[in-house]
Amino acid sequence: MASILSPLYHVYDLIQSCLGINSTFVSEQHVPGTDLTGKWIIISGSNNGVGYEAAKSFATWGANLILACREPPAWEQHPTAAVKECKDLAKAHGHSSTIEWWEINMADLNSIEIFCRRWLKADRPLDILCNNAGLAAAANNTSTMTTDGFQLVHQVNFLSHVLLTLRLLPSLARSAAPRIICTTSSLHHFGYFDLDHFNGGPKMSGNAYANNKLYFQMWVAELQSRLLKHPEYLHITINGVHPGFVASNIWNTLERRDGAGLALNFLLRYVAITPQQGSLAITNAATNPVFGPDPKKQGVGVENARGGGLYMNRIWEAPSQWHCADLDTRSRLWVKLDEELHLEEKGLLDVLGR
Repeated sequence: MASILSPLYHVYDLIQSCLGINSTFVSEQHVPGTDLTGKWIIISGSNNGVGYEAAKSFATWGANLILACREPPAWEQHPTAAVKECKDLAKAHGHSSTIEWWEINMADLNSIEIFCRRWLKADRPLDILCNNAGLAAAANNTSTMTTDGFQLVHQVNFLSHVLLTLRLLPSLARSAAPRIICTTSSLHHFGYFDLDHFNGGPKMSGNAYANNKLYFQMWVAELQSRLLKHPEYLHITINGVHPGFVASNIWNTLERRDGAGLALNFLLRYVAITPQQGSLAITNAATNPVFGPDPKKQGVGVENARGGGLYMNRIWEAPSQWHCADLDTRSRLWVKLDEELHLEEKGLLDVLGR
């Protein structure tokens, strides 16, 4: 059936992807925020861009924050500066929050493991995990391999988030109504499900960025379905968000002097939204009761809450690509992740299953 409808799917996905370029101004009336005093939030990629702006909002609302960032290149704001700004905002709003930078490198799986061991040793419930770190795919990084043997975009934009999340599930489960927010993209509609070239390569269909955003959104749906099957995890809610077409430094890694680059420059200047506007996708998904747990399925939450496994275009729920609802392809993706990350061997599938 999918092959018969393939042309229609392509048109539909093109429309849905283009809807990601939505410059509607979002105000505090749309995302009013909430009291997060005493809550613990980990947000990756939070020294710049939408992650930084989301961290500032969380700090204003009283949350305890762990800014999970790598040691950045010279052109990026250093995480220590981001910590200072967040602390200043928290203090200005009457909060005495704990706000720290913990180093993590999404291109190094051992760094993920060290970070998670540090967090679990702290013995705190984790209320919100924001899987936000990522990079844009460029000619000079689609063929770059990490020391772990994975294509750079594949590992940074997807694999490391999977490992980070599964390692932290026991801590999330200790919170009353924990949420996981994953920064995906409207470009996941352009992604190809190509497990034969899961780790990239010259014969890969599509491109690394769109494919891995598709895998990420598929995994969001699959993980939520598995969480709901286990009493100790069913109260955890995970959703994917597209922050919008944002004028942030994620584009700095791209070559922008050819025709496509000039078009990108034009869009960034005249169409793109600010990082602050993009950050509202994260803060909305993290705090809006409507996108919290469904009390009928999860035992907690407000009436008419949507639960998890969803995709949001900025602050509005939107359709995801059809693979995200396909149980067979999601199951195959789950098995492939186990093969690449050795999740069962690490004891990370003892509850969720292979």
